[in-house]
Order: sequence, then C-alpha cells, then structure tokens
Amino acid sequence: MREVVVRLLSLRGRAVADRDTAALLALGAAGAEEADRDLLTRTAALRFTEYALRLTSFAEPPPGADRFTVGAELGYRLGGVDDYPALLERQVELVREADGWRVARETPTGAAAPWDLGTVRAVEGRRSLVLGLGEGAELTALAGLADRAVPAVEAVWGPSGARLLLELPLTEQQFARRMDVSADAYQGIAAVTLAVGGAPLHTPADRIVVNPEAYRQLSDLGRRVVVTHEATHVATRADTKAWTPLWLSEGVADYTGYLDSGRTARQIAPELAKDVRAGRVPTALPADAAFTAGSAGIAQAYELAWLACELIARTFGQDRLVALYRTVGAFGEGGLERAMKAQLGIGVAEFTKSWTAEVARLRE
Repeated sequence: MREVVVRLLSLRGRAVADRDTAALLALGAAGAEEADRDLLTRTAALRFTEYALRLTSFAEPPPGADRFTVGAELGYRLGGVDDYPALLERQVELVREADGWRVARETPTGAAAPWDLGTVRAVEGRRSLVLGLGEGAELTALAGLADRAVPAVEAVWGPSGARLLLELPLTEQQFARRMDVSADAYQGIAAVTLAVGGAPLHTPADRIVVNPEAYRQLSDLGRRVVVTHEATHVATRADTKAWTPLWLSEGVADYTGYLDSGRTARQIAPELAKDVRAGRVPTALPADAAFTAGSAGIAQAYELAWLACELIARTFGQDRLVALYRTVGAFGEGGLERAMKAQLGIGVAEFTKSWTAEVARLRE
C-alpha cells in the first residue's frame, strides 16, 4: 500500500507542476474536482519548476478501510527565483474507489502556502518577484521598492545577481496563517524573512513575507527601510550562523536600510533617545531575547543594534563592518571576541564602552 501512496503523491505533484488538468482530475476522488480545479486557478500566476509531494508519515490502513490520511512534505520551486525547494508540511487524505485509491484532499498542517490563502497574483520587477492576494497597484509598488533595495544592498554586501521574492498577504490573519503563528505574534513588525527549508545552510534562498497591516501604516521611507532591511537578511544569509548575535544581524540590516536616508541618530532611534533622556543608558549590547516579537523594549533593541553597527562603520569603515559580520560566522560559536579583535583591533568590552558613550550622546 505504501508504494501505491508514494506513486499517487508523485503523480499529483507532477500534474500540478505541469498544470495538467486532466491528469490531476484523474488522480482525484469523487467530489475533489472543484478543489483540484481551484488549486490550478489559485496557482495560475506561478511558474513552478518543481511541485513534489514526498511521503513523511504512513500507517497501513486497517483491512477494509476505504479512507485514510498520510503526512507529506511539499517541496516547490518557482522559476527564476528558487534554486532549492521551499518545504511545507501537508496532510493528504485518500479514499478507495471502485478502480483504486484516489486523492480526496491536500491541506496544510503547518505554515500555509501563498495559494492556500487565495488566488495569487504575481508582479515581476527588474530584480524581484512579488506574490500577493491584493490589488495589483500595491504589489507593483512593492516590486518597485524591492528593485531599489537590491542595488542598495549590493553596494554594501557585494553583487549577488539574485532576485528578491516577496509575499504580501491581504490581511494580518493571512499573514499569521502563512507564518503558522497567532494573529498577534508579529503585531507591529512589518516584515520577516523566512529561510527556505529545503535550501542548504550556505544558500541564500529566502522569502520576505510582509505583514500587511503593519506595513501599510509606515511612511514611504519606513517602507523603503523595511524592504532594504529584509533584503539585507537575504544577502547575508550565507554568512549568518546560529551563533551570530542578533544585535549584529539586525544591526547590519538596519544600518543598510537607513544608509543615505538623511535621518539623524535621534530620528532613527527615538525610543532609545527617550530612554537616555530619562537616565536609562544600557551597559551591555542587547541579548538575543530582546528581539523576540512582542518583547517589551524591542524597539530599543533594534535601535541599539543599529547604533552599534553604525558606530563600527563610522569608526572603522563600512568594509570592516562587513568583514566583522562574515568573520563572526566563520569563526564559529563564541567567536565574537576573536572576530572583533581580528577586524577592529579591539575586543567586545572595549567596543561596548565606546558604544555606551555613543548611546549616552543621544541626550545631548
């Protein structure tokens, strides 16, 4: 029976990738035709180079059973942007009919795919692909920001030739389903970058998912900074490791995002400036936990991280900031001290002292 299921999943994936309506419907159970046609409609704007269903959990159905469910992994790639497949968990229900087993339903069990949320629209930019469920004008504007962000990021981090893939759900609830989180988990956070599950560790193959309600509340500059910030995460993924401190990874993203914005330190770090005027000056670089969505003081954590990276670039040069980031990743866990001494000539304690003095200047 397992072999039958593996074959059904393989054929179903191939039919979707090839947009073969007849083949897809032939694999479907009675009553599944509408949903299968809808799947092809919702994905009509997408160019799959891969849509593969791999069996991940299977239990032999009891004798005489005419319906059972298996777990599967969906791996899909989009032409022109994905070198490796994005992975999603699916549940596939099968039913026995007179001529054999058929697929009754395929549903997400974790994060939703964009097309699980509705019919996807696609807008091609010069250096981007934007997928969304809303108005075409909003998607086109986002593609324009992405096209502007790519060269801005490459000016700091070097050319990549990559295209950004961005997704814009229509509502906050859709964003939550796409992320597989509660609706309020990322409240106030305008976008996140998802690492593609199927990509090797050193491959930058990410998706930027925009939180629509938070994003729409931003100014034009705010939107530009957010998209450039997330594009920086994509560009630095190959050098970002589990031990890279978040103050550094978020700091370089904000540093790149705010470059040439014309904003002063107090304008970029208003919450931090307010704290400093109230006499609250930090004595240590922000811990990773400070960047957790919903954490108290998360705005200050980002502002402190930006100021740390801006100080490094201003004092030692932008190239040293980039080299520090890459060296931290290369040196391994616990390598921040060695990386700072190698690239900046000072250790963490000495840098923290200079950074604290810089923070204190926000009261002036």
